Amino acid sequence: MSVLEAGMMVCFGASWPFQVVKTFKSKEVGGKSILFLWLVEIGYVMGMLHHILYAPDKVIYLYLMNFILVGADMTLYYKYKHDAKVRADLAKAELPANVVPEEIPVEVE
Repeated sequence: MSVLEAGMMVCFGASWPFQVVKTFKSKEVGGKSILFLWLVEIGYVMGMLHHILYAPDKVIYLYLMNFILVGADMTLYYKYKHDAKVRADLAKAELPANVVPEEIPVEVE
């Protein structure tokens, strides 16, 4: 196992849990680039494929852990982006004064 590659993966991986928690707590995705997240995911897939096909190594578990964390951040991105759109659409709608938008059931197709 390459100690330097493992160190790189640990350093990259150290930031993802904080990002996931931050997104989960704030429920805001403004300023987050989904293109960046997709590029990182693709990079992790390529790294894992390299280690599966050419250099079987335990560092693949670090790639997998990072892949899962970025995937969780992407899932939150799509969820909260959709929720923000629904809230904006409800705000535009004319609602009776006694109805709170959060109490209106929303059907998702």
